[in-house]
Amino acid sequence: MPDITTNRSAAERGDRVAAILAGRYGLTARTIEQLPIGQGTVNYRAVCDDGQEAFVKNYPAGTDLQAEEAAIALSARAVEAGIPGPQVLPNQDGDVIDAGTPLAVSVWEWRPGGVVTLLSQPQLAEAGTELGRIHALFAGLPATPLAQESATQRWRDIDVEDLTATIDQLLEIIAGRISAGAGAGDAFDVEAQRTLLERRDQLTLVPELLAGLPAELTVQVLHGDYSPVNLLFTGETLSAVLDFRPPDPFLVAYDLGRMAFYPNTVTGDADWLGAAATLIRAYRQAHPDVAAVDVRACGRVALLQMLKSLYGVRQHYLKPGLFQDDLDEFWLIRHRTVCVLLAKLTATDTLLTGLANA
Repeated sequence: MPDITTNRSAAERGDRVAAILAGRYGLTARTIEQLPIGQGTVNYRAVCDDGQEAFVKNYPAGTDLQAEEAAIALSARAVEAGIPGPQVLPNQDGDVIDAGTPLAVSVWEWRPGGVVTLLSQPQLAEAGTELGRIHALFAGLPATPLAQESATQRWRDIDVEDLTATIDQLLEIIAGRISAGAGAGDAFDVEAQRTLLERRDQLTLVPELLAGLPAELTVQVLHGDYSPVNLLFTGETLSAVLDFRPPDPFLVAYDLGRMAFYPNTVTGDADWLGAAATLIRAYRQAHPDVAAVDVRACGRVALLQMLKSLYGVRQHYLKPGLFQDDLDEFWLIRHRTVCVLLAKLTATDTLLTGLANA
């Protein structure tokens, strides 16, 4: 049976969004559609009476709106420099975020294209080129030595004991569900139990993997969430880069490695090392000043980032997300990626050393 309360509240929220568009932006929405995307915001597509389409991002209560305004400024800087992406539409007061009602929103022009999670060779090259252009553009933005040191130390400070304790907590919950019988457990419980047991063993490798990283890695302002889910393609052409995050300086190798070794690529492309090479070559051509050390390290950084994350499975058992089924699949595919990258660590390091020195 449908959840009538949820449907009603979603419809009411859509009506409130329509009222904001009319009262604060001068846009009369003919239809408002909530999109099944995003975990941090509630997102809508609005089709207006004049034919204009808009993307509306609703920020939940407690969001740091100043930080989000800074993220919007980064997006605007990128678009001004020729990076494909949407323009934010200011409200009647010229604000990029309308916080005049309890439903804080930003409104953006609608961009053509669709998300592709397993990229073709031309799409990989396009994605690498635009990431290189973004890093080159943002390289000159302020990032104090203190911010650089803090970002590096924060990332390297992996508390294996705490992660293991969380895994044990999740395993205890799962064991209780499975032992309860009578359908209390489900297929995901079985998979979660298996993968968490594997992850607990894999965490013992963290000190060795960290020791294999160079002491100094570049820290600067980044896109912050550059991945296929935030890229729109029209055919083989990248038509929009979406969802820049606030300008909190972080590891260049993180942004590069996350994209080059994206889970869908590693688990879905038989030649995932070749795919990574295509993306990184395009990236380096667009950003020739990137430090070789960041290219060499990006595979291990991507591996460690996934290895230390319980995102998805933690939410499933402790605090379900907005689209938890997506998070469940995200956990499983990232775990498979960790297993592949660990098994092919030497081959990955060899590839990246060659690309860095080319």
